[in-house]
Amino acid sequence: MSKLIDNSEQRIELLKHMILQLHGGEAPEQVRKRLTELLKLIPYDEVVRAEQELISEGLPIEEVLRLCDIHTDILDGKIDTSAAKAVASGHPVDTFLQENRSLETRLWQLEALFDDFKNFKDEDNQRYLMQIRGLFNDLSDVDKHYKRKENLLFPYMEKAGITGPPSVMWGKHDQTRELLKAAHEALASNLTTEELESLIPLVFKPMIEAIEGMILKEEEILFPMCLDTLTEADWYRIYKETPVYGFCLFDPQTEWKPEKVEDVEAILLSGDAIRLSSGSFDMKELETLFVTLPVDITFVDKNDKVKFFSHSPNRVFERNRSIIGRDVRMCHPPQSVHVVEKIINDFKNGKENRAAFWLSNFQGRFIYIEYTALRSKDNEYLGIIETTQDITNLRNIEGNKRLLSYI
Repeated sequence: MSKLIDNSEQRIELLKHMILQLHGGEAPEQVRKRLTELLKLIPYDEVVRAEQELISEGLPIEEVLRLCDIHTDILDGKIDTSAAKAVASGHPVDTFLQENRSLETRLWQLEALFDDFKNFKDEDNQRYLMQIRGLFNDLSDVDKHYKRKENLLFPYMEKAGITGPPSVMWGKHDQTRELLKAAHEALASNLTTEELESLIPLVFKPMIEAIEGMILKEEEILFPMCLDTLTEADWYRIYKETPVYGFCLFDPQTEWKPEKVEDVEAILLSGDAIRLSSGSFDMKELETLFVTLPVDITFVDKNDKVKFFSHSPNRVFERNRSIIGRDVRMCHPPQSVHVVEKIINDFKNGKENRAAFWLSNFQGRFIYIEYTALRSKDNEYLGIIETTQDITNLRNIEGNKRLLSYI
């Protein structure tokens, strides 16, 4: 065994052999026990190499996916991740890790609700459902976390010759998306207590386990491996392009730039000049414009995803960047989603173009909120603009004002 410990190639070959034994259904419990013992001695990069070689040698990715959950149980806490490096606040990996902590918080809250289900009475059903729906709305943000991995992180891994783990993880992402979709569909109707009880083990818990399993794979294998492989310039380009996809339940506040790396142009972002039919802005001017406007603006695109909001220091309703890319329905309390749905449908089918609301005493202010359909010159529906304004002082205006006096 000591020779095996000191021989990387032999460890990898033995690991591949055991995985294939599991794949073939050969004495699974006995193989699992031996595999667990081996994994106590093998560095994480060798686990990845073994998996990649198996895929290169013809083991179908679908079969790796089928075995992936078995591997997760075995890997939990048993892989040597000492090669992983500490990352600074604001680094893309730090952001991924902070998002995982936010996801775990929601998963723990859901698990606590499910564990307490036996104590709920029929009259608590609607309140219980509301809590579950709200948490599932939050968990849908995991799609942004996965898209950043798929479109920013995986390409750099593939350039470095690491193709197996990205393929396997992308497949697991899609499985999790399907589980989330099934959960949302189940929660769309008013469920009875009996229906809820059956859905918890059949639909909801598998989704929780899928997200928990991916967090484990990321933190014990993917991130340490990427930190060992990618250059600081690679990470900085990923950092610069991250805002295109948005953040998952976490809004990083720290700006990050590695030392000795020149500024890079983000491939996915446009250049500094924003040219329009009636003029142009540079990025600094445009950013300052939206911060300074006396109205708060939020833009929801034609796919019902929040794409932009102005971040004035005096916003009426708080926003943070974790809502970027989120379905606008998920940004509202469950009891008001039907109103949002009606506005979207009426705007899309051309029945209406505008919806206005106002709050006569919101923290002592009169607030006016207007939703406007955004349409192109050829009447193509492009989305919705929400504007919010404090009009307390405007309501008191009377007479005329023709002489200059500063407010």
